[in-house]
Amino acid sequence: MKDLQIIREEIDEIDGQIVSLYEERMQRTTEVAEYKISVGKPVLDKQRESEKLERVRAQAKEENRYGVGELFEHIMAMSRKRQYQLLRKNGQAQDFGFAQVDELPFYTKKIVYQGTQGAYSQLAMKAYFGEDMEGYHVDTWRDAMEAICKGEADYAVLPIENSSAGIVGENFDLMLEYDNYIVAEQTIKIEHALLGLPDAEISDIRTVYSHPQALMQSVDFLDEHSEWERVSVKNTAVAAKQVVKEQRKDQAAIASEVSAELYGLKILKNNINYSDENSTRFIIVGGKKIRIKGAQKVSICFETAHESGSLYRMLSHFMFNNLNMVKIESRPMKDKSFEYRFFVDLQGNLGDGAVQNALRGLVEESLSMKVLGNY
Repeated sequence: MKDLQIIREEIDEIDGQIVSLYEERMQRTTEVAEYKISVGKPVLDKQRESEKLERVRAQAKEENRYGVGELFEHIMAMSRKRQYQLLRKNGQAQDFGFAQVDELPFYTKKIVYQGTQGAYSQLAMKAYFGEDMEGYHVDTWRDAMEAICKGEADYAVLPIENSSAGIVGENFDLMLEYDNYIVAEQTIKIEHALLGLPDAEISDIRTVYSHPQALMQSVDFLDEHSEWERVSVKNTAVAAKQVVKEQRKDQAAIASEVSAELYGLKILKNNINYSDENSTRFIIVGGKKIRIKGAQKVSICFETAHESGSLYRMLSHFMFNNLNMVKIESRPMKDKSFEYRFFVDLQGNLGDGAVQNALRGLVEESLSMKVLGNY
């Protein structure tokens, strides 16, 4: 039996040969890219790669065929990524059509949010646009997106995720359905309160109204009162209005303290959400492809083949270009059972070479890809 140190030295020698051969192969990749650029040939050639993998697997011993196939899949993937870089350097960067602006332009001077006065969406709107911005409200998130498309509002404020309750899945889907784009974001701290009529006490309560996420975020407090009925409504401000409308001491709402002031309700208990760090991220959505100068987050959505390793291959474009992926979410595809599309947030700007390289790879290799915004 060989000494371990000798084996390791032999492996080091082989690894050196692999590095040398890899660099030589990547030089050929450069030559391939130059040829493809000159004739307008696409980078990805699925038939060529499939035939290549079949050949190299056949050249290996049976116990090594899977490993050799995986190795060459990685090598060819890195070759493609190098070619995407060279395309950009030769003036063939992917243009996603986002115009850079110094500040958000206004046309109708109107902002739309879902809910009613006192809704957290209104608070997010004021936090981003200023206290003087009144805006107007609509019944549903879809109505807000429609208002943008019809030119009735410049921007819509939509909740996209909560630190405790997770994503607002419907708004992810709406971002793909509509030709609207994220231009900014605003995070606000969520501080739920239990609101009742002025003469009510906690001991009177039998029914609680709120948005489903607010009920979820207050579950620890609600579990202490398991006899209370929990009723879901469109949003927290609607819940407050419901209590005012019914004028029953046994009904309460989970909403913001602002709603208590607006609707003349009594705060029965403050800070009933179970996390002191509970916050919601809202996106500011507009109808034009614009990005504010200095934007440092890119949101995209893509679909990939329903096969082994396909998601890894898409995400590898971020790794190869040294991009930090800060979020990934999956959403089921309505027309395909148990298949998903992916929403990803990246750090970067559409003007960055690394971002352009990675997104060019996704455009070429995914089934579909859309840039949702750079903000």
